[in-house]
Amino acid sequence: MTSLRIFFVGGALSYKALFNWIRPDIYIPTMLGSPLFQILFFAHLGRYSGLRDDSFFVIGNAVQACSMSCVYAMTMTIANERYFGTLSALLATPANRAALFLGRALPPIANGLVVSVFGLGAGLLLLDFSLADADLGALALTLVVTVLSCTGLGMLIGSIGLRARDVFFASNLVYFLMLLFCGVNIPIESLPAWMETIGRSVPLTHGIIAAREIAAGASLSQVGGLVGTELAIGATYAVIAFGLFRFFELESRRTASLEAI
Repeated sequence: MTSLRIFFVGGALSYKALFNWIRPDIYIPTMLGSPLFQILFFAHLGRYSGLRDDSFFVIGNAVQACSMSCVYAMTMTIANERYFGTLSALLATPANRAALFLGRALPPIANGLVVSVFGLGAGLLLLDFSLADADLGALALTLVVTVLSCTGLGMLIGSIGLRARDVFFASNLVYFLMLLFCGVNIPIESLPAWMETIGRSVPLTHGIIAAREIAAGASLSQVGGLVGTELAIGATYAVIAFGLFRFFELESRRTASLEAI
């Protein structure tokens, strides 16, 4: 029961603090306004260039928009414990480390889903985009798996932030590189071979491809391999992230450098 309380309550309190207790005047422009204009910008740019139709850009950017929560927020949720001087007090407790670490992922996961669904809804209302042929259940499952996978990457960057000097630069860099490497606005097969290899080894790529195929009428069984690959990639990143978290905690105790910057 104590571990469950740490998982849910501790994670929620940590996430609220990122937005000054979820003030709407901070949350809405940051988490909804930015993805909305990103989707509109690339959809209209795509129309001008004639590369692909609106559906290609709406799905790519709506799914990628979840990384604003899954990468940025997940990184800050973990790394800010060090920067704000609360890490030593947190780790001095006998709390279950898995509940402590993984509980902080739950709010970014929920928020990532909200952001992606909002992006798809905005596309339906404002652009030439339709889900009439889509299996909505399969699309929902694909979004959940993709958000989970992307959160695993955010966990990894946040764990590195327990030791690195400027992890927030890294999270910004990763966020924008994902626009390029993950086939968000450029078909993944059109990228140079080395970029395509990197893109297929990070979260989002397979989830975006699966979501596009589902929107075009594919069934869950037809995209099952893509969804499974996305889940496996995310799980790999999450396991590595938790391993680093525990390693840095033990090393920091040994060297008395828990909050050294």
